[in-house]
Amino acid sequence: MPFILFPRQAECVRFLRGLIEAEESGLVEKARDVGLTWLCCAFSVWLWLFWPGAAIGWGSRKEQLVDRIGDPDSIFEKMRIIVRGLPREFWPVGFKPDDHMTYMRLVNPENGASITGEAGDNIGRGGRKLIYFKDESAHYERPEKIEAALADNTRVQVDISSVNGLGNVFHRRREAGVEWTGGEIAKGATNVFVMDWRDHPAKSQEWYDARRRKAEADGLLHVFAQEVDRNYSASVEGVIIPADWVRAAIDAHTALGFDDAGGWVAGLDVADSGGDRNALAKRKGVILKSVQEWGERDTSTTARRAIDGCSCVGLIDLQYDSIGVGSGVKGETNRLADENLLPAGLKLQPWNAAAAPLKPDEPIEPSPPGQPKAPLNKDFYGNLKAQAWWQLRRRFERTWRARNEPGFTWNAADLISLPSDLPLIRQIEKELSQPTARKDGRMRLIVDKMPGGTRSPNLADAIVMAYWPAKSASGYDLSALA
Repeated sequence: MPFILFPRQAECVRFLRGLIEAEESGLVEKARDVGLTWLCCAFSVWLWLFWPGAAIGWGSRKEQLVDRIGDPDSIFEKMRIIVRGLPREFWPVGFKPDDHMTYMRLVNPENGASITGEAGDNIGRGGRKLIYFKDESAHYERPEKIEAALADNTRVQVDISSVNGLGNVFHRRREAGVEWTGGEIAKGATNVFVMDWRDHPAKSQEWYDARRRKAEADGLLHVFAQEVDRNYSASVEGVIIPADWVRAAIDAHTALGFDDAGGWVAGLDVADSGGDRNALAKRKGVILKSVQEWGERDTSTTARRAIDGCSCVGLIDLQYDSIGVGSGVKGETNRLADENLLPAGLKLQPWNAAAAPLKPDEPIEPSPPGQPKAPLNKDFYGNLKAQAWWQLRRRFERTWRARNEPGFTWNAADLISLPSDLPLIRQIEKELSQPTARKDGRMRLIVDKMPGGTRSPNLADAIVMAYWPAKSASGYDLSALA
């Protein structure tokens, strides 16, 4: 039976081939049961057949996971099954299964290619490799030892795993990496490929809902969130926007039947350190229209790029991160304004995350008649950032309720929708569910954007600014949008 790829698997093959050609490392973050190990085994056999002299390495945390004769759950038995299933015309000249397909080793006698396996702390000890696959690498006991061994033995290291919490080597590499979107392989960085359960053509929303209900009944919802939803923070307390609420907002405008009526607002998060990236998010009404990120370190260039990205929609407010290095954006935009080079309809508004909350002397929400009054904004929120994240949380909560509670009354202006065709939608999902909340010394809400060694959620920060404008710079009323 031929191995017929579904579209996302075919993209993964192009990704793996691109890594080899660029001599860069990669990471595949996967949901359970999407065929990634089988796919990489088939890719390895292809290299073994058609790349003379190719040395391919495979490793996992336990030896029986790498090879166990007769067990198709083991990696090398999968490859033996693939080789045995090939038409004999495709077998290498002189190939004898008993001699060339032994324990943790496949040898091509015609072209000298080989596939070898290792386990545990021995991963990377077997000599130079064209490419090395590390299966379920988020679950290794001593990953740092493996990293040290592999560093000198291969230029192309591919980590394949479901997620396993925050702070481990797999998670840190994923956070530092660059998500591959189908173009060129990024140089000098770990390239990240995401295989979501939605990418599997046999998995429907009904399948997902049934699996989730069973996990909830079994008290294993946190395991489900890690294995299926790829949620690194599944067991983290205090997450501001639960992953379920974010998923409910995907294509909410289609499911609930509202449109993008309203003004344009954009948010610009300015990169401020190391491998941090700039991010620009634009929305019309309550529908997120576009997101992009880039690594330019010069704030003047960042300012011009953001302005150019907002120049074709007419009247638009651009809320930009104005503290720290963000102050350079103000200097460049002032120059452009002085030289009359700003696009018509574009107005810029500085957004200071450390500033006081908006409407400080008003309650955080209206209190029902006869109920105690809600605390004031200035007493509940530690700063504008906390207020903005919490208000975005409320949007997602209302959107979730609108889609899941038949009796819930909603107003489209209070919701949020994330179109599923946004190029970085999976990264947006992850980043929005990353920050956590805690209380400061005065018992006010503050936000931790980077819990457990995560990196700054730049796309999410830009979205926060776009959905909680500091104030209108262009003159139209943003009160309904905020």
